[in-house]
Amino acid sequence: MTFHQLPQSQGLYHPSFEHDACGIGLYAHIKGKSTHDIVKKGIEMLTSLDHRGGKAADGMTGDGAGIMVDIPDRFFRKNLKNIQLPSKGYYGVGMLFLTENEREEIEYYINETIRLEKQILLGWRTVPINQEQIGEKARQSCPVVRQVFIGSPGEVNQLNFERKLYVIRKQVEKWAKEHGKELYFSSLSSSTIVYKGLLNPDQLDRFYLDLQDEDFVSRFSLVHSRYSTNTFPSWERAHPNRYLLHNGEINTLRGNINWMKAREKHLAAYAFGADAEKIMPVLDVNGSDSSILDNAFEFFVLSGMPLAQVAMMLVPEPWSENKHISAEKRAFYQYQSLHMEPWDGPAAIMFSNGKQIGAVLDRNGLRPARYYVTKDDYIIFASEVGVIDVEPEKILYKERLSPGKMLLLDLEEGRIISDEETKLEAALAWPYQEWLQQELVLLNDQDETEEIVDHIPLRQKALGYTYEDIHKYLLPLVIDGKDPVGSMGNDMPLAVLSERPQSLFNYFKQLFAQVTNPPIDSIREKIVTSTVTYLGAEGNILKPGPENCRRIELKTPLLTAGQFKQLIENQKPDFQHTILSTVFTDDLETELENLLQEAEKAVNEGITLLILSDEKMDKAHVPMPPLLVISALHHRLIEKGLRTKASIIVASGEVREVHHFASCIGFGADAIYPYLVYATYQKAIQDGDLDFSYTKAVQNYVKAITDGIVKVMAKMGISTIQSYRGAQIFEALGISNEVIDRYFHGTVSQIGGIHLDTIAKEAILRHEAAYSHPMDSLLESGSDFQYRVDGEQHAFNPLTIHTLQWAVRKGDYQLFKKYTKLANDERIHFLRNLFTFKKRLQPVPIEEVEPVENIVKRFKTGAMSFGSISKEAHETLAIAMNRLGGKSNSGEGGEDAARYKPDANGGSRKSRIKQIASGRFGVKSHYLVNADELQIKMAQGAKPGEGGQLPGNKVYPWVAEVRGSTPGVGLISPPPNHDIYSIEDLAQLIFDLKNANRDARISVKLVSKAGVGTIAAGVAKGNAEVIVISGHDGGTGASPRTSIKHAGLPWELGLAEAHQTLLLNGLRDRVVLETDGKLMTGKDVVMAALLGAEEFGFATAPLISVGCVMMRVCHQDTCPVGIATQNPELRAKFAGEPEHVIHFMTFIAQEVREIMAQLGFRTVDEMVGRTDILEVGEHVKAHWKAKDLDLTRILYQPDFGRLSKKKQNHKLEETLDLRELLSFVRPAFVGGKKVEGTFAIKNTDRAVGTIVGSEVSKQYGEEGLPEDTIKLHFNGAAGQSFGAFVPKGMTLIITGDANDYFGKGLSGGKLIVCAPGESPFAAGENVIVGNVALYGATSGEVYINGRAGERFAVRNSGVHAVVEGIGDHGCEYMTGGRVVILGDVGKNFAAGMSGGIAYVLQDEPEQFKSLVNSELVEFESLTEKDEINEVKKMIEKHFEYTGSNKAEKVLANWDWIKGKFVKVIPKDYKQIHRLVTRLTKQGMTEEEAIFQAFHQLNEMNTTESAVPAVNK
Repeated sequence: MTFHQLPQSQGLYHPSFEHDACGIGLYAHIKGKSTHDIVKKGIEMLTSLDHRGGKAADGMTGDGAGIMVDIPDRFFRKNLKNIQLPSKGYYGVGMLFLTENEREEIEYYINETIRLEKQILLGWRTVPINQEQIGEKARQSCPVVRQVFIGSPGEVNQLNFERKLYVIRKQVEKWAKEHGKELYFSSLSSSTIVYKGLLNPDQLDRFYLDLQDEDFVSRFSLVHSRYSTNTFPSWERAHPNRYLLHNGEINTLRGNINWMKAREKHLAAYAFGADAEKIMPVLDVNGSDSSILDNAFEFFVLSGMPLAQVAMMLVPEPWSENKHISAEKRAFYQYQSLHMEPWDGPAAIMFSNGKQIGAVLDRNGLRPARYYVTKDDYIIFASEVGVIDVEPEKILYKERLSPGKMLLLDLEEGRIISDEETKLEAALAWPYQEWLQQELVLLNDQDETEEIVDHIPLRQKALGYTYEDIHKYLLPLVIDGKDPVGSMGNDMPLAVLSERPQSLFNYFKQLFAQVTNPPIDSIREKIVTSTVTYLGAEGNILKPGPENCRRIELKTPLLTAGQFKQLIENQKPDFQHTILSTVFTDDLETELENLLQEAEKAVNEGITLLILSDEKMDKAHVPMPPLLVISALHHRLIEKGLRTKASIIVASGEVREVHHFASCIGFGADAIYPYLVYATYQKAIQDGDLDFSYTKAVQNYVKAITDGIVKVMAKMGISTIQSYRGAQIFEALGISNEVIDRYFHGTVSQIGGIHLDTIAKEAILRHEAAYSHPMDSLLESGSDFQYRVDGEQHAFNPLTIHTLQWAVRKGDYQLFKKYTKLANDERIHFLRNLFTFKKRLQPVPIEEVEPVENIVKRFKTGAMSFGSISKEAHETLAIAMNRLGGKSNSGEGGEDAARYKPDANGGSRKSRIKQIASGRFGVKSHYLVNADELQIKMAQGAKPGEGGQLPGNKVYPWVAEVRGSTPGVGLISPPPNHDIYSIEDLAQLIFDLKNANRDARISVKLVSKAGVGTIAAGVAKGNAEVIVISGHDGGTGASPRTSIKHAGLPWELGLAEAHQTLLLNGLRDRVVLETDGKLMTGKDVVMAALLGAEEFGFATAPLISVGCVMMRVCHQDTCPVGIATQNPELRAKFAGEPEHVIHFMTFIAQEVREIMAQLGFRTVDEMVGRTDILEVGEHVKAHWKAKDLDLTRILYQPDFGRLSKKKQNHKLEETLDLRELLSFVRPAFVGGKKVEGTFAIKNTDRAVGTIVGSEVSKQYGEEGLPEDTIKLHFNGAAGQSFGAFVPKGMTLIITGDANDYFGKGLSGGKLIVCAPGESPFAAGENVIVGNVALYGATSGEVYINGRAGERFAVRNSGVHAVVEGIGDHGCEYMTGGRVVILGDVGKNFAAGMSGGIAYVLQDEPEQFKSLVNSELVEFESLTEKDEINEVKKMIEKHFEYTGSNKAEKVLANWDWIKGKFVKVIPKDYKQIHRLVTRLTKQGMTEEEAIFQAFHQLNEMNTTESAVPAVNK
């Protein structure tokens, strides 16, 4: 058995989809003292991070653990009796994994390579291991672990020796790959050595016996515990890598690989000379993203670049939008960006060359990194605090690593070098500012001359423009300044299933982040984004000089006509251009190849700007699909080593939508000039359809599209256009592998599809349709977002809607069958329509099939929030599903607690599924205990990678009350769940929720995409009990139209992949699989079951059943049937009844039964995964595009068991609550007796107080207990989610530290954090609480005697908190409550803050204000007496509870210090409170005043929005 066993690609599973995350740590002596205790402490630290790692199904095989240390010279000299070692530093040690049967041959080749490279083979050693200490899977795949010792032939410096070891290793690896040998170097260095494997953390030193030896000493221990999304054994994917440990994910990996491949030839030749060929390829693309980053890091270090500079170059902090960065650093980063795109993604990275140890955090700060420095010169750095016990009096200070910042420990200098010093030294090494000023070329921004384009309507028709494109997309885009919003999802056929010719753009779906990495917030956290683009040839990053700055800088990749003209008229020798005409006549393949050869020749002749233009289109010349040409040229130039010598500029008439631009850039375009769009605006102005100047229209368009591109990038967690370019963050749906491999290499295409001849045919058909009637200027109406008789098919059309509604209103099953016949038998619409049931199956009597009453219990209605739909509609769905024994879903808008009590008639309006989404609206302890299922929403089918949105005109007072927000103020949920930045974070939230309701199933909602199966495996390992796979065509109340149409995949693909991958991993029996997304008929349900689903969600169809007529205006609050509205007048028109939904569900179940009887199944369980009874229908062969699809992967059946049988083990019995707390507080539940106790706590005690809190909520409801009824003291470092969802009546006091997610969802309780009395440091200057504290907190009090990390009080809607300093993005998305900050704040404070008030004590208010995102807030002083007293009272409590020195000083000098508080208040929040105050003074009740104020605010906002956003 081999030691690296990722399975081969099979079915829809592919090993390239694998992801991982982890916990990392460093224990080191700052002055460089070597001890064995440092090694032991490193392993202790690793064991304390065990909950951040993963385990295989056997429970004993870890996902990977390891340690990097100094070369243990003393240990080797003691144990190597037969090897004569030279002085330390003059020999290197290779740590290898081998197989026994290949060992001799591999070692012989290594020996020969050492000889040929003129180094000295000192000898070999077998590393002693104990296989009895590890899991069964690990034993079966355990390698032979060998060490090779290589000596230097003479006095050489360490860098040159390390380079020679690198050359040896690269040659050996290349030979092994060519000859199919299994070999892996964990490390080969003269400075460091790595011990790692497929281990749990506590197995590391029991497996590697070396680590137990007292003479095994080191100055440092770098440790890593891995969490993989799979259960397949892989010893080599454990960390540390050779230079770095990585907790995170590289979202831009495909692009980074392509660009490194394009650069490596000239960089390797410059750095390694004659050895260049020996070390190429630089990157091993078969490794994990972490190991590939390690390959790049290693190359640049060994090329002579300083260690810290390599980290700064590959993982730069944000600079282009960051006004807080120094000019010197900005110049450094700008210079580096001319040659290297960021390796972008959430990451905490530690790295070492044995002399220095560094750590850097990604620009968003999406991974935790905390550290202590002690008086005796130790540093403890890890993903959590509390991983090593340290007496409080020994701690010198406590800190965290901030977003984009670096920590550097120099072991030779014996000191920690600050971020500022490290980066300033790099920034001042060369005169970067001077070089940039001298050489960088900027294009002039000037008034636009009108675009001269002939035959505009003809070109529009030939390139697929419709009336809808212009009037519902292009014009709103510039009038409103953003991507237009739509609703109700997409129910059109996929491009490959459409009978109509389609744009090639429609075959590519945007990828998005879910679970393993988060999307980022491009709106509220714009500071981390960059749209900077460069044109011209790249220089040599390894050879600093002014000539490297000879490039053209663009603010955005969109070129205006004026800029394009400047490019083609410029005479500078470094920016010569050629125009390549991208039109063809009849042979697309040949003419495209000719164009590629012409481009290659031009670059070799010194051309640096390649302009691809379709402007020469005419009747005889058809425009090539721009995406095809861009990607083909991009890959051709990479293959020839020419890509960095020229830029690709696209002058296209077809490119017009956000998705088009994002696709062009994603597949390699440097800049795009959409000439026909500009001409279209010019014509619209002339025709009176657009009421402002041409220059303004162009400016608005460029801004709106650029913002849209950034939003598309942000879905995948990518911050910069440079990183996005060429990253291919798309998957193809319906394109043959032949086309993909040749022109879109590296892009996923799971089911094949059309060939190049069909792509050409679609272009020609559109072209001919226009040019066959050249005088007809009328465009097609278009039907993307509204049904048209002459347009594209829609699954829900007037006939299907009408038939369904009458069937359920009458309770007429036969009429319902007519509806399902319409839905099933119309044109091929969904992937499931391509399959038919095999003939000659043995039917069973329908009487033997499980009854309707059982089947409907598997049905659910979709997650539609109260707010997006009306109270009447929401409750109707709940009543119906509760009567059936199915489940309704609350959606993310919370739920009125009055619904938890049964109605007088015995019915229930309670949603049995409660959703937890990124906005956390109304998510409190009482909400959670009133659920049978808790659903974590990772993504939504209609807008994956984006947060939900509820326009302000729908935030009526009753909606705001449930959500804890301000009436009339629009709500946008954050794109990420801020407590889920990785797979181990999701496991933590699952754990938190299970603590909050031990009786509820925990469900995780994912959206279908390539790789969702691998994500599902990670979710199953994280102990989810239900996994939902949503299709791309799900409904929505409001979503950008770009997302509705171009993101996500059909559920058929995602469901089949999840089922197959879970089977391959041996995890299928742990979870229930559910699917949703335009399920319309019983046949749809059967198809879903056969592909792997056990439960089924419906959303659009139930809404139609209660009256929805698909007007698609849900976001406008104008729904004519009272469903998607809060307007009381419109709600009165709601005519739906629970019986309508009941009829729909029971009819579906009955149809399911009938099909089951025909197929021979008696139970739904028997059907699950039985794809063997499906086959591709004969009708598919007649479809001109669908006939080329390869659907066999969907039908693939791994040979494993199928259904959910095992219960997940959440290990709740190991929680501190069940071990000690619950029994201790029992008297409080009997008669309300007060209880108080003290307990020890450590970082492995997570979600402390949550189980106790759930018992309080169950017994006492939302009111909880009287204050301080339960008072619990803790000493130590609390684990993650301390005090999560704790209700009123509970007070939890920590003396020590708290980790991330402190006070998550706080529901009325009181949390206090104090610094230990014996600590020597000033508490207020030290970090004692982690990131994302008080996320989604709804009420309660919090007092923190120290500083907290990033995103403090994000989405706080009611808690009153006092803290002594916070990190970046504080009070983000806050909608209520009060926060007093007695110290400094980080960047981007109050972004998206729409409610509540922050009071910030500042000596320099103007500097503070520069750190605030002032889009929604304004500043005031404390002047009102009542408010001054309120703030003072909060600080008095803070002093009383914590003994804070800062609070004491503030109170002692209150009369003058109160004037130093800056009050930060949201504008609309202030406005509505003023209105309410005025109206109540006029005699209105508070309820009346709030309602009237809401309407007045709405009217003001409506008037304001009538002015084009871009003109405000």
